[in-house]
Amino acid sequence: MSNRKSQYVCSSCGAKAPQLLGRCPVCGEWGTYQEEIIQQSGPTAKRSYSISGQPKRLQDVEATEEMRIDMHNGELNRVLGGGLVPGSLVLLGGEPGIGKSTLALQVLLQLTDLRTLYASGEESARQLKLRAERLAGNPENLYICAETSLDRIFDHVNELKPQIVVIDSIQTIGTSAIEASIGSISQIRECAVRILDFAKSNNIPFIIVGHITKEGTLAGPKVLEHIVDTVLQFEGDQHYMYRILRAQKNRFGSTSELGIYEMRQDGLREVSNPSELLLSTSREGLSGISISAAIEGMRPFLIEVQALVSSAAYGTPQRSSTGFDVKRLNMLLAVLEKRVGFKLLQKDVFLNIAGGLRVNDPAIDLSVLAAILSSNMDVPLDPNTCLTGEVGLAGEIRPVARLEQRIREAEKLGFQRIIIPAGQQLSLPDSKIKILPVSKVTDAFRLIIQQ
Repeated sequence: MSNRKSQYVCSSCGAKAPQLLGRCPVCGEWGTYQEEIIQQSGPTAKRSYSISGQPKRLQDVEATEEMRIDMHNGELNRVLGGGLVPGSLVLLGGEPGIGKSTLALQVLLQLTDLRTLYASGEESARQLKLRAERLAGNPENLYICAETSLDRIFDHVNELKPQIVVIDSIQTIGTSAIEASIGSISQIRECAVRILDFAKSNNIPFIIVGHITKEGTLAGPKVLEHIVDTVLQFEGDQHYMYRILRAQKNRFGSTSELGIYEMRQDGLREVSNPSELLLSTSREGLSGISISAAIEGMRPFLIEVQALVSSAAYGTPQRSSTGFDVKRLNMLLAVLEKRVGFKLLQKDVFLNIAGGLRVNDPAIDLSVLAAILSSNMDVPLDPNTCLTGEVGLAGEIRPVARLEQRIREAEKLGFQRIIIPAGQQLSLPDSKIKILPVSKVTDAFRLIIQQ
């Protein structure tokens, strides 16, 4: 007779309780507790997994450069750190309908020189065929299967010997090793651990697609992020055509890289030069628009910052931003009022990063203030001038990282002037763009107003 012990886990935040609760005391969500088996003996008991051998001295371990598989996708290779590492486990997460399955299938359709397997627990083989035809790809070495059993998927892998396996999605896959419903936390964790063990043992890379919760975190909740080698977040606004691929965790590369795609009718198109697409062509004569030289990861590009300042219609003025941290916006507005003297207490301020991107680079602070100033005074800025610089609480312009790359990007796109922080050393003897260093916000505004 088997001995079974269980606990209840919140599917939203991962909090544990010895009994079923209606409302989670940690996150406050209702009806999120699920039963999870934590002890079980008998033929279906869970077994432990090991991916390492006997202990070795650190100096006896041979460290060689990781071999990588070229994914024939420049944006994906950049985010992964140069390609897919054999035996690695990659988690691709994102909102429903954002294009996770499209990206995974499109990557496999491009790998005509490798044998690949796409296992889907959400779509039938016919639906996958129709999607592949829409993406204009039909390689001979791509195998597909509609399967929700992890054990059957492993049987297919042992029979076909693919070089890359995609599982879409981990929430629809289950194993008979434990007594839990598909999609529960215990099933997700057990399947992820078994996939990791299988990938390491057979040196086959796995890409698993994962859903995210309504709070924007990967469902599981955090257990998947601890198990896998790489966590890729596929994000974007469904009302815009751009998609951003970020690495939130990467054991084989940097987490500062990002890839940019354009969603089209025939699939995702790589955007190699996002600056030309993010900048509008009709900026001249419009107030509240400034251009900033930003960097996301290792890639420099120019973005368009749009601001609208108007009289408050209600007692409390509104502060709203899209693609920019609203708390930082409030801080910059305080600097603008205290250090420059612009009174915006009775004004509504709306800020937007054009193109639907979300930018975290502090070097766009100066451009944000310039756009707000332009909208408040209803004076358009010079369309041939861009700005870069972080703004401090004292109103000073602080240095930014990789300034030379930003200047080169602005020069490449035909800008004639760029306002930068003063004091940074530059080695650009052949630069044709006019560089204007400033040390304070007031100095930058004098240059802008004089245009």
